[in-house]
Amino acid sequence: MKKLPEINVTFSELYRILSGPIQSKLLLTGIELKVFNHLSEPKSSDDVAKALGTHPENTRLFLDGLSASNLVVKNKGVYQNTTVTQASLVEGSPTFIGEMFTLMSQMQDDAIADLPRLVKEGPPLPSKETDMGSEEVWLRYAASMANYQRAGTAQQAVELVSGLPEFPTLEKMLDLGGGPGVIGIAIVASHPSMKGVIFDKPSVVDIAKTFIKEYEMEDRMEVVGGDYMHDPIGESYDLIWASGTLNYAIHDIDSPVKKIYDALNPGGVFVSLSDGLTCERTKPENYMLSNLPSALMGQDMGIDQGVIADAMLRAGFKSIRSQTINTPMMPMDLDIARK
Repeated sequence: MKKLPEINVTFSELYRILSGPIQSKLLLTGIELKVFNHLSEPKSSDDVAKALGTHPENTRLFLDGLSASNLVVKNKGVYQNTTVTQASLVEGSPTFIGEMFTLMSQMQDDAIADLPRLVKEGPPLPSKETDMGSEEVWLRYAASMANYQRAGTAQQAVELVSGLPEFPTLEKMLDLGGGPGVIGIAIVASHPSMKGVIFDKPSVVDIAKTFIKEYEMEDRMEVVGGDYMHDPIGESYDLIWASGTLNYAIHDIDSPVKKIYDALNPGGVFVSLSDGLTCERTKPENYMLSNLPSALMGQDMGIDQGVIADAMLRAGFKSIRSQTINTPMMPMDLDIARK
C-alpha cells in the first residue's frame, strides 16, 4: 500500500504571501473610496455604505477584510480606524500618505503585471513607456512626499541633526535632493539662526516654495533648481543633508559625494540617510521589494549598505560614523561624515 510522504511542513508563510495582493488591493481601494475618512469614529457597515453610496453587504465584507488586514478595528459590529490609519489615511490630515501610496502603486503596476515576461525576456528597450511614470506623476509624487516627511521623518532628522556637537555653530545648510523640502525646513526651524537651501529639479523646487511659504520660512530658506550630477550645488555650507536621493547617482556615486565635500566649509558635516541593501541584496524586505519593479524594467537604483560610506572615504572626509536606524517606512543607513 502506498504511504504518505513522511514530512511535516507548514505552508502558512506561502499562504500569507499569496494573500498579499488582496491586502494591497484592500488598502488602495480604501484610499480610493475614501473609506478611512468616515471611520474616525465607530460606524456600522450600513452607516459606511450609506455615506459612500455603496452596496451594503459587500461594504460589510470589505470592512471585514480591512479589519483582517489590521487596517481598521471591528468591535461589536462597528468599525473604526487604527491609530496608524487615522494618522496616515484620512484626507486633510497633514500626515495623509494615501496619495503617495496610490502613486507608488501606479508606478509599479506595469512591471508587476508583466512579471513573467520580464523574467523570461529581460527589461524592454528604453522608452517613455519604461520611464516608471510621467513628469506629471513624479511631480504629484514629490508633492505627496511632503506628508510622508512630516509624518515622522522630518522630526527624526531634526533629532539627529540637533544632536550633532556642531549644531550650535551651524550657519548654512543644504537639503540636497530635498523634494518638497519639509525636512530642510524643519532642520532650519529647529536652529535659532541657521539658513538653508533646498536643491532639486527646477519643477520640484517650485513645490518646495509652497511649503517654505506655508511654514513662513521665506526669510531663512531659498531654493535652487538643477541636476546635482551636472550642475553646481552652491558652496560654503556647514551642513549638507541628503536623504533618499543618492540612489539616483548609484552608477557614479563618487562624483556627487566629491561635489558635496567641496561644497562644505572646513569642519562641515555631511549627513546621508539612505536605503542600504544587505544579505546579498535581499534585505530589508520593504526596500528590496519596492525597488524590484523599477529594477526589472532596467532601472535598478538599489544601493548596497556601505557604498556611500566608502565614497565618503574616497572623497577625503576625515571621519565617518555609520549606523542603521529605524524610520517610519523601513530601516535606513545613516552615514555622518566630517570634513
